[in-house]
Amino acid sequence: MIRYYQELVLYLSRTLGDRQAAADVTQETFLRLLDRKTGERIEQPRAFLYRTATNLSIDLHRRTRVRRAEELETLDREGVLDERCPQEEASRQQQLRLLQRALDELSEPCRQAFLLRKVEDCSHLEIAERMGISRDMVEKHIVNAMKHCRVRLKAWGGPG
Repeated sequence: MIRYYQELVLYLSRTLGDRQAAADVTQETFLRLLDRKTGERIEQPRAFLYRTATNLSIDLHRRTRVRRAEELETLDREGVLDERCPQEEASRQQQLRLLQRALDELSEPCRQAFLLRKVEDCSHLEIAERMGISRDMVEKHIVNAMKHCRVRLKAWGGPG
């Protein structure tokens, strides 16, 4: 079965358009194979692997689509700080202090992904490479950080 690993990664890379996601789905495919409860012999192992991988990639696509229901672009537009109102410097300073407090509550990887995106304007791929994680994990960290900051700012009386 292992001989199909590279073949499956290449197939999924073309299908998903993301080699890291393809490697993740391939790994999950093999984990599913190992976790099978029945001891039945698989008559067509290659077909079994491809069917499992295809199903997992469909699941990934669905999860990504659901996650994108609250698109990152929308979150970006909402912004945490409103820089269009320079006359409200005191209010912005307060917001900045609250934001820093909210960021301090995040895990290090979550905070790092958020700051790389929002402060250094890195792409998700650049962040994934710098942090050694998948692009999906980068997106999860950024979305979680945005949601956390929004909730905390709202709870503390700032704009959420």
